[in-house]
Amino acid sequence: MTKAEKSQIVESLTGEFKESQAIVVADYRGTSHKDLESLRKSAREVGAKVRVAKNSLVSIALKNAELEGPELVGTNIFIWSEDQINACKVADKFATANKDTFAIKAGVIEGKAADVATVNAFAKLPGREELLGMLAATWMSPLTNFTIG
Repeated sequence: MTKAEKSQIVESLTGEFKESQAIVVADYRGTSHKDLESLRKSAREVGAKVRVAKNSLVSIALKNAELEGPELVGTNIFIWSEDQINACKVADKFATANKDTFAIKAGVIEGKAADVATVNAFAKLPGREELLGMLAATWMSPLTNFTIG
């Protein structure tokens, strides 16, 4: 890989990371290409992005984006999104389905380094659509009770 290609990757990742609210780092060693494609597809459906990149380039991009990142070692895949919950949910769901070959290592949530427990906690939170549905149900409840009673 040439120096120009490396700098282009760093610039691209820096821009993406500046806009993202969550970045999940996972070990994907042993995961098949077919499974990784299904991860990418499920990430695309919720507006998240997935990429495998060299740890050194990602570290530079995190630093350029002024984010506090975890120490990157080994084989890593990166999942990020503008919504903290979506990136965490995608990674958690895939890790649950592929326990033998995929494991969440760490993350960056709202600019701060996060451990596995924090990433998993965010994955358990309801998403934006679920919260809006709960809010609408709460607002409709008095009307429903009023018309029935």
